[in-house]
Amino acid sequence: MQNTKFLIGLTGPMASGKNLAGEILEEMGCAVIDADVTAHIALENIKAKVIEQFEPEAAKNGILLLNKDGTINRSSLAKIVFASKESLQKHESIIHPEISRLLEIFINEHKNQHCVINATVLNKIPLALKCNFIIYIDAPFLLRLYRAKKRDKHSLSHLLKRFSSQKKLYTEYQKLNVDIYRVRNIGSSKKLHKKLQSIFENHCQN
Repeated sequence: MQNTKFLIGLTGPMASGKNLAGEILEEMGCAVIDADVTAHIALENIKAKVIEQFEPEAAKNGILLLNKDGTINRSSLAKIVFASKESLQKHESIIHPEISRLLEIFINEHKNQHCVINATVLNKIPLALKCNFIIYIDAPFLLRLYRAKKRDKHSLSHLLKRFSSQKKLYTEYQKLNVDIYRVRNIGSSKKLHKKLQSIFENHCQN
């Protein structure tokens, strides 16, 4: 493998198989960070700002934003954040800078490896433009909905709102000046592994 290390974006809509793809890339020797996990840490770091912004709306709707241990109740927050485009934008303006900061720390700590950022909204943070290429994992709508319903405890209406917010996600990535590989995850994990191996070898070893 060449000496120059790559920064790789791993993205795609909800329940498309990004985490499985991340596990496969990790097995191939990449340092992989899950931005969803990073977002949980970032959320607690900026908890005061989130409460200040969304507590009035939460109180009006009888929603408790804090758990008994004082941490943010992410399910409750999601009900407010995904209720409107404006709320989502406000939330992103608060949390994205902190996520970016934490991701930069991870990359700096893994300079000797190819780094993969697993993030649905990678396109909304500056690091997207630093990626050597982006792998976009996708799957049919009904298959994704089945996976999400099986995995999560949210109602169908809530999941459909989440899906709707990501309806034009691929189009947003096409606007970036970065190479994009769109991978359809509709078969076995072995098939996904083969597709990712081919992309990785062609791009990182040439």
